[in-house]
Amino acid sequence: MKILTYIIAGFLIGINLLNAQNQVAIPDTLSGTQFDLSLQSGTVQFYPGQISNTMGINGNILGPTLIMNKGDMVNILVDNQLSETTTIHWHGMHVSASNDGGPHTTIEPSEVWNPSFTVFDRAATYWYHPHLHEKTNEHVSKGIAGFIIVRDEDEAALDLPRTYGVDDFPLVIQTKDFDENNQIVTPSNADDVLMVNATIDPMLDVPAQVVRFRLLNGSSQRVFNLGLSGNQTFYQIGSDDGLLSETNAVSRLRLAPGERVEVLIDLTAMQGQSLSLMSFAAELANGIYGASNPGIMPIMILNGYNPNPLNGTNFTILEMNVVATTNNPVMSIPGELVEVNPIPESLADITRTLIFTPEQAGPNSLNGKFYINGTSFDMDIINYSIAINNIEIWTITNQSPIAHPFHIHDVHFYVLDRNGNPPPPGEQGRKDVILVPAMETVRFITQFTDFANDEVPYMYHCHMLTHEDDGMMGQFEVVDNPSGIAQGIKDRNNIKIYPNPVSGDEVKVLIPGKVKNVEYYELYTATGNMIIHKPLGSIQQEILLDLSNVKPGTYILIVKTSNEVYTESIIKK
Repeated sequence: MKILTYIIAGFLIGINLLNAQNQVAIPDTLSGTQFDLSLQSGTVQFYPGQISNTMGINGNILGPTLIMNKGDMVNILVDNQLSETTTIHWHGMHVSASNDGGPHTTIEPSEVWNPSFTVFDRAATYWYHPHLHEKTNEHVSKGIAGFIIVRDEDEAALDLPRTYGVDDFPLVIQTKDFDENNQIVTPSNADDVLMVNATIDPMLDVPAQVVRFRLLNGSSQRVFNLGLSGNQTFYQIGSDDGLLSETNAVSRLRLAPGERVEVLIDLTAMQGQSLSLMSFAAELANGIYGASNPGIMPIMILNGYNPNPLNGTNFTILEMNVVATTNNPVMSIPGELVEVNPIPESLADITRTLIFTPEQAGPNSLNGKFYINGTSFDMDIINYSIAINNIEIWTITNQSPIAHPFHIHDVHFYVLDRNGNPPPPGEQGRKDVILVPAMETVRFITQFTDFANDEVPYMYHCHMLTHEDDGMMGQFEVVDNPSGIAQGIKDRNNIKIYPNPVSGDEVKVLIPGKVKNVEYYELYTATGNMIIHKPLGSIQQEILLDLSNVKPGTYILIVKTSNEVYTESIIKK
């Protein structure tokens, strides 16, 4: 019966997607330096006569677009009128940790949170959404999300469309799952209802000129492979955190959860015609949520994923009708845009390595948790202590069977390479989310400037919200005087190391008797660089650690077991 229901639903959705009939809603705007936001419960009739419970900001679902200017000091009042605790995170914005809105900065029911910060960011499309641990997916899926548009002088000097809702459109693309009572289901892998700006079967009237789309993937998990009907060329001008150095002509753009792109579409000769924004999901490689198979091997099953008319099939996201030209239209595509200055790799102070792994191996691995460096998120653990102004390379290696969009708070980064190859033009600007496919490695470089706080941490995590809520997340603090490595990995002082200090090349590590299984050990330098990673996966009471290739100095040993994480310092003379 479940399969039959999906087939019928998929058939109806397919018909609706081919015959879009609802004018897409364009969010209201708030601008200036004072922003008042009310988080509230609501209801929406996604289908006539069918009431769904939702959450929104200043309304029943989604929130207003906040328009800010670089350099302004903004003051925000976030009034939580929900019946439950939440947070609000300013995704992509460079703000202090206390203003960032991570899981530590909770807003209780009937409480007002008052962040205030200077807008340091360059012109780009950012967004805001909840970030309460284990509740992010539910709160975002039910509707708490909104755009942030930052403007600056460099962007203003370009001949670009920027009349909001006329030739400059914010479009958040989401997929959701509804139960038999038309209520939004979370978590779910059966997200077969597509919407744009909370509008099902969306259509948009666009003028016969150059128009600008600010595209946000606000889905919990789904990756979109964007393109236009007829394989018409369109033009990327921006990535997550700013404009590119020059226009990037494309026929496809892959957009992962949390990512944003700004694109131009040339409609100057198309008045009276129609076209569609599509996802060419049939072209997605296996191992990406949205492809025919979410795992890299067909035998890997994700519960609830199939059948679904959106998986591995090309489908329409938004239908467009080209109408008359507006006053003062933009009629040409620019070439050069703004100056982009990636950080030279030679300036890096440190390289950190993050490895994604599944909780369980085999055909069922997609249905378990995913780890970063073998651990799950713990609110009481600071994984990295980072010196203010550090320039760092982060190497992200995905040893799991599904792609993960990696997001880091506080900073913008520049992609150095994918599997050793230079990034494509669309990924050569400033970013804060990067999709790391299965069995691949991405390196990026960034600098941690302006804000130091040893009380409130920033997050880094997978932006598949189900994975994030399940613990695929870590946290770091930026401090004036760091003590070194990854603080906080729990120092229980009950592994024994001898001799210590050591003048030879071997030390013995005695593991507590209650340990069931030693999964791996790692050795870090005092600055947090991992130099040894040794998987074990067996019951052991003693580890013989080879230090023959380790220079004299102070190091941190981490031992991960099935039930604990232990740390201890080692001094080699």
